[in-house]
Amino acid sequence: MLKQSLAILLFCFATFCLAQNPVSKKSDSVKIARDSIKKAEFLKNLGNGFLPTNFFDLDLRYLIKFNQYEGFRTGLGGTTNKSFSDRYRVNGYLVYGFKDTRFKYSIGGGFRVNEATNTWINLSYTDDLKETGSSTFLTDKRFFTFFEPRLLNIDLFHRYITKSIGIQHKISNHLLSETQFSASKINPTYNYNFVLGDKSFNSFDLSTAKFSLQWSPFSKFELKEDQIVVTRDGYPKFTLQVTQGFKSVFGSDFNFSKLDFRTIQQFTHSNDSKTNITLVAGLAGGETPLTHLYHAYPNNITKETILQRFSVAGLNSFETMYFNEFFSDKFSTLQLKHFFKPFKITERFKPQLVLISRYALGDMKSISRHQGISFNTLNHLYSESGFEINRLLLGFGLSFAYRYGAYHLPNFEDNIAFKFTFNISL
Repeated sequence: MLKQSLAILLFCFATFCLAQNPVSKKSDSVKIARDSIKKAEFLKNLGNGFLPTNFFDLDLRYLIKFNQYEGFRTGLGGTTNKSFSDRYRVNGYLVYGFKDTRFKYSIGGGFRVNEATNTWINLSYTDDLKETGSSTFLTDKRFFTFFEPRLLNIDLFHRYITKSIGIQHKISNHLLSETQFSASKINPTYNYNFVLGDKSFNSFDLSTAKFSLQWSPFSKFELKEDQIVVTRDGYPKFTLQVTQGFKSVFGSDFNFSKLDFRTIQQFTHSNDSKTNITLVAGLAGGETPLTHLYHAYPNNITKETILQRFSVAGLNSFETMYFNEFFSDKFSTLQLKHFFKPFKITERFKPQLVLISRYALGDMKSISRHQGISFNTLNHLYSESGFEINRLLLGFGLSFAYRYGAYHLPNFEDNIAFKFTFNISL
């Protein structure tokens, strides 16, 4: 009797399992799909430089870096995510430079005032370093690499303490805008004096307003899960930024204006090769200190031999132009890159050849204002050409560039830049 009862129970259990099997398979399929989405989202966040947690995404940019002024720079940073709130966010970082033995930090936050136009008001307080002569756009998307090639060799920094309030607003899917008002204390870490008349400034206060527009007229967008996502990255793209400095506002020392422009065009060919053209231009007028002028993206170390200058090639920098060699109050650069179809040696070994030409032109009106530092101007056309062979081993490759034309140097070796590249994507 016991055996019969057990047999009946086993039969009923087996029948129940068979009846439930389709649902089980469906549940498994749903689970696999969910896991796949979560994995894709995780890799997307990681590719953007974030390590997601429950309520806070760690910012990988601040883990470790190196430059000539700070030496090794390490710390932690991050921002709250949608699990914390989709209307409010808090962000910040704290880092330490071992060579200059100083902490740098930033604390900020924002709140959304309109969901349809993705309008946010952001506030921040930052005490950090910035490369002199660098210029960035407010609307630039976050760009992350495991290390920043140019950063390794930069030695000309100024310290800034900035309080800012900004408004980011989506005018349309194709047109993004951001406005920022800030008050800053600037202190160059090198020997520099900005001379205006009978006054000389080795540190100064600046109050500025910036307005930036990013227009992508040929990109395509779709609504997915209540979010607008880019389904086709169209070209050309245009970015424009206007900066105005106000004298005597919150103790600001100078009146000046800046206009920055960038356009990117990309052609994809039928043989899986592509050509990329990038044009960047900037114009600064009025009482603009060297910290806020332009350096044309140099990436070469001032050392005697080619092997001593062997380092990491940048993504959009002039590899044969020496750091602090040129500064301009108006400049333009043109970069041409042609990416050949990767050579399929094996399934995993697919190196890619890239041909590159870069050109720069600039000028400066009042060189005598900038005392304590010597530099040249780009009155004539600066030219360099070369090539890269990328992804030779574990994302590493090689780069070669040659400097020619008006700024060709007497010593042949000084015109050559031989470096390695690093390209990896998640």
